[in-house]
Amino acid sequence: MNTTTAGILFAVSLILALAVVHIPLGDYMYRVYAGQQHSRVERGIYKLIGVQPGVEQNWGVYARSVLAFSAISVLFLFFLQLVQGHLPWHLGEPGTEMTGGLAWNTAISFVTNTNWQNYAGESTMGHTVQMAGLAVQNFVSAAVGMAVAIALVRGFARRDTSDLGNFWVDLVRGTIRILLPIAFVFALVLIAGGAVQNFHVFDQVAQTVGNTGSQTLPGGPVASQEVIKELGTNGGGFFNVNSAHPFENPTTWTNWVEIFLILIIAFSLPRTFGRLVGNPKQGYAIVSVMAALAILSTVLTNYFQLIHHGTVPTAVGSAMADVETRFGVSNSATFASATTLTSTGAVDSAHDSYTSLGGLWPLFNMQLGEVAPGGVGSGLYGMLILAVITVFVAGLMVGRTPEYLGKKITPREIKLAASYFLVSPLIVLVGTASAMALPGERASMANTGPHGLTEVLYAFASAANNNGSAFAGLSGNTDWYNTALGLAMVFGRFVPIILALALAGSLAAQGHTPASIGTLPTHRPQFVGMVVGVTLILVALTFLPALALGPLAEGIHS
Repeated sequence: MNTTTAGILFAVSLILALAVVHIPLGDYMYRVYAGQQHSRVERGIYKLIGVQPGVEQNWGVYARSVLAFSAISVLFLFFLQLVQGHLPWHLGEPGTEMTGGLAWNTAISFVTNTNWQNYAGESTMGHTVQMAGLAVQNFVSAAVGMAVAIALVRGFARRDTSDLGNFWVDLVRGTIRILLPIAFVFALVLIAGGAVQNFHVFDQVAQTVGNTGSQTLPGGPVASQEVIKELGTNGGGFFNVNSAHPFENPTTWTNWVEIFLILIIAFSLPRTFGRLVGNPKQGYAIVSVMAALAILSTVLTNYFQLIHHGTVPTAVGSAMADVETRFGVSNSATFASATTLTSTGAVDSAHDSYTSLGGLWPLFNMQLGEVAPGGVGSGLYGMLILAVITVFVAGLMVGRTPEYLGKKITPREIKLAASYFLVSPLIVLVGTASAMALPGERASMANTGPHGLTEVLYAFASAANNNGSAFAGLSGNTDWYNTALGLAMVFGRFVPIILALALAGSLAAQGHTPASIGTLPTHRPQFVGMVVGVTLILVALTFLPALALGPLAEGIHS
């Protein structure tokens, strides 16, 4: 079997597996968020934090709860990193203490579900911080995204109310009932596949080559963090080379499992959406848009890596540059598509070494807003807002007030939706322009010309869209980049959340508008095609000039 055929079978098997779990997992998440009963553990948590689970919140209170929880999380993780030298299982290596700027950047990164890492995990972060700090945020930051998505869906489903649910209930349920059980099962799967799970700091083992001397190998609770970094679309690696490390991702089949984990919840949430609004066909339409964009990206990334080498010489094996030999080009390209189509950012190959046009697609995936299927929760609410924009555009064409799911899209709703869409491009383009205008920050680029610009553009696209992957040629651990990218992560995460919740509140306050002969059907292939087209056109109009100066210019020059 040649590599192209194997790569096709690898991708097709993922599609089939996601199709199999779409309905059962989506229905299970519907029952989690629609249920009224609280378990004994959940009631204990509510009592501990002083929450009345039966009291619902309007969008403003819900948003303030999200911001308060996230602010406390940032402060806790920041101070935990600064005192890690006094905690058990600290690595104890000289020169590995976290500076204030790096600790602050890392705290923001993990709380915003970005997991941008300006440090080498195996030589910098102790096991206690990895478990009590980073892994915990991998769970709760994902649960926050899911909670916001469910609040927006309730805005569509409810009528004449200001209530969107209770953030603390949604947070606890998402963590305990969805993320923890799946993570537990698949941690065992990864351990069975060879992923490391222990509390060792470093082990001295005999050399396997030459049978002389020894080498030092890092250990730690790797498998348990690996599974939630993928499942929660977080992406922060226990080791510096992330999912290319054999202790994190030992074999080809574990590579398949990790991609599956990246996509499983985000591709199942549209089913939950359909059930909550009382029309599963609406969920099928949304997941069809996500699938169409995801398949397009995966095919093109594989094409430009396997067939059209671009700037990579056409010598035999040249496309294997910085690709883990256990996985090969196609499986790595598929991983790159999945991790940037979502907000994961985990990598099993170096995106910086991709061909000029092969590297363009992971960058373009993030510029889409990571909605195909996007991050856990954030992909769904991003896609629903793009659906609102599409309905508005269609309404302009026929000269009537647009409607979506029985809700009128008035000037207030479209202003909120348009503002949501503009946040990320504004952050990315202003950040990139600032970095390129400052000589000291240009010095952080390992390359000049179009490729150097792509490195910077990729960094800000990754931060603003809470992805966390990087073109590795950029040295981002400077005071300026730690600050600028940290701000990009904060504004890129929380401004869209506030706008999405404000939109949810506005929709929930409306009554129901019955469908008429002029209502655009939003469950048919026509609407799916329209949303795909609007998404691609909006991104192209926004980012095409920057892409033309970066990866496109590099590809044409080659």
